[in-house]
Amino acid sequence: MADKSQFKNSTYERQLRYFSESFKQDKVREVEKNQTTVSEIAREYELSRASVYKWIDKYSSMKKKGIRQVIETESDTKKLIALKDKIKELERIVGQKQILIDFKDKMIEIAEQQYGVDIKKKFGSSPSSGSGSTGTSTDGN
Repeated sequence: MADKSQFKNSTYERQLRYFSESFKQDKVREVEKNQTTVSEIAREYELSRASVYKWIDKYSSMKKKGIRQVIETESDTKKLIALKDKIKELERIVGQKQILIDFKDKMIEIAEQQYGVDIKKKFGSSPSSGSGSTGTSTDGN
């Protein structure tokens, strides 16, 4: 069988390549059995997708039976499943983060009640509000 490294050639050398009938038939059978996709074959052997579709048109057993096959469905399905899994994982992570935020808020609330200190000071408010200070340091200097 052909090795992938044999196909890393210049454009001119790729145009002079010849693929045997049995090789083309094998690749068409792989596509029909959903073992690979047209895009994967084209990428692996540095072919145009149109060439692979020509092979399918010529060697497909489905065509002889009058059956029309949708070629790329499995790879699309794999992508959808992977994206749905990613969404579930991200939702799980967001849920965990929300639980942590709620836990920290409750801990702050309990600490405020227990120690009588306003831990959640409003940001942006002036430190002089309510204490009469001018915003300068109160470390005794």
